[in-house]
Amino acid sequence: MLSSALLRCTNPCRNNGKQRNMTLEQPDNYNVTVQDVAREAGVSASTVSRYLTGVTAVSTTKQEAITRAIEKLNFKPNVLAQSLKTGSTKTIGIVTQDISSPFFGEELKGVEHAISGTGYALLIVSGHWQEREEQDHVELLIARRVDGIIIFMATSTDKQLQSIARQVPVVFTGRRMESPRAIGLAVDNEAAAYQATQYLISQGHKRIAHIAGRLAQPDSEARLQGYRRALLDAGLEPDPRLVAVGDFTEAGGVMAMTQLLESRAPFSALFVANDQSALGARLALYRRGIRVPEEVSMIGFDDLAVSNYMLPPLTTIRQPTFDMGKTATETLLNMLTNQAQTVTHPQFELVVRESVRRV
Repeated sequence: MLSSALLRCTNPCRNNGKQRNMTLEQPDNYNVTVQDVAREAGVSASTVSRYLTGVTAVSTTKQEAITRAIEKLNFKPNVLAQSLKTGSTKTIGIVTQDISSPFFGEELKGVEHAISGTGYALLIVSGHWQEREEQDHVELLIARRVDGIIIFMATSTDKQLQSIARQVPVVFTGRRMESPRAIGLAVDNEAAAYQATQYLISQGHKRIAHIAGRLAQPDSEARLQGYRRALLDAGLEPDPRLVAVGDFTEAGGVMAMTQLLESRAPFSALFVANDQSALGARLALYRRGIRVPEEVSMIGFDDLAVSNYMLPPLTTIRQPTFDMGKTATETLLNMLTNQAQTVTHPQFELVVRESVRRV
């Protein structure tokens, strides 16, 4: 129908013997094309395409003209068509371990901040701390033709991560690695755990228990090693009865704390592998009528927002989780644009609050 398109008579049109020029209004659902932008900007359609894809340079004058035309016409590029030309879907895959975790939520905020204004979209899946599930979801993301992948606290082995990198650039957190297409970002987990344990020792504690995370995880293993090394350096023999394995969750913290208490091995202080587990451990102590820090001192790891509002406020090791997500994204974007970069690993910090007392 004539009402569904823009029709301009360049020759006189006749209606009942009268001549008139006829212009029909552009409908709201009219799809503005590259050709429309080119006409408005006074450049060729191929120049607009080059500008949109970034394949070759376009002069500053033409860039400005095209930008004005795009804004005036409210042009929305066809992402699918662009991906066919450039091989880029402008999509980044995110693998988190637990979408409900406040730790991963903060990392994801950092990703969103870094990706804002870049034209990239996110496709998010969860690995649930299962290596096989993580691998399956990575394969799904690759099948969806994402340009790159970010994995929070990767459970995959180094060999598996290198295999992923042969297909698509990957950045992951939780352990360190530097190769052309696979980069791992992490605080020095062993050094951080060493400092946490050393702080408890400096406050006079000699019987120090530890709630570990998942022992298959490199970060959890490193924290356990840091705890043991600090004890040995202080001349204190590690007692295997004072180590209980959790799973980085509040429920895991409750179970691990219960296991420590039921072992009847005495301890005056506790280093917990993450703050979520510390929340659970604190609850288990409360249910037994054990006071923190009067009877048991406690130190965590991560510095979640809630840790400042525990009773008492939790002394902990701060990981810059927001910055980790932001840096991971910036690193991946640099990889996708072949920019030279220096890998910057996040730094930890001991945050002293009220959950540790001197004995």
